[in-house]
Amino acid sequence: MLLAREFVAYLSRQLVARLTSGVIETTQPDVVAAKTAEVINAELAVEDQLNDEVRDLLSQYSDYMRRESVSYQEMFRRIKNTLISQRKVVRASGRDTGDHMKLSRDKVTQISHSLVEMYRRSRELRLKNKDTNAVRLEILRFMTELLVAEEKVDRFSRDKVRSQKRDIPEGSEEWDLLQRRYYAEELKKLGIDLAR
Repeated sequence: MLLAREFVAYLSRQLVARLTSGVIETTQPDVVAAKTAEVINAELAVEDQLNDEVRDLLSQYSDYMRRESVSYQEMFRRIKNTLISQRKVVRASGRDTGDHMKLSRDKVTQISHSLVEMYRRSRELRLKNKDTNAVRLEILRFMTELLVAEEKVDRFSRDKVRSQKRDIPEGSEEWDLLQRRYYAEELKKLGIDLAR
């Protein structure tokens, strides 16, 4: 998944806290935050499931690809692009679409639409503003602020691992461990404690 579940939980809690100051009214902010996290995780899981499906398809054709000297990465990209266009899936990765955040602008917009719809139907809260587009724009603005900050932290943590004296291969267990540690440390410097 593009965003750590801990960050999604943090984002959800902060989003509900921000929205309760003027947009929504709730006596159960923890329940609303949990439902918000569910919606975000479900939206992010769509592309993960698609990636798994492409991997399964490619595993069936591994002998053919080896015989014909076809690149796994190229085939993966082609099949994924075909499935995305057939199923009208919104790309989650901002890097694939040229955005400067992990999540694409289109995916953040789609998430904001899903959240507004969930908030509109929820019994745990009441929308103070009946203009759902204004609520959606507030969600979009706040999510973008947090995602830009998260992207800077992620980039810094990756650069910090790359700057180690010895070469640590990206994707290795050691790389992932160090990157997660530096990521959490940098988020704490910004006042974002994923444990809370």
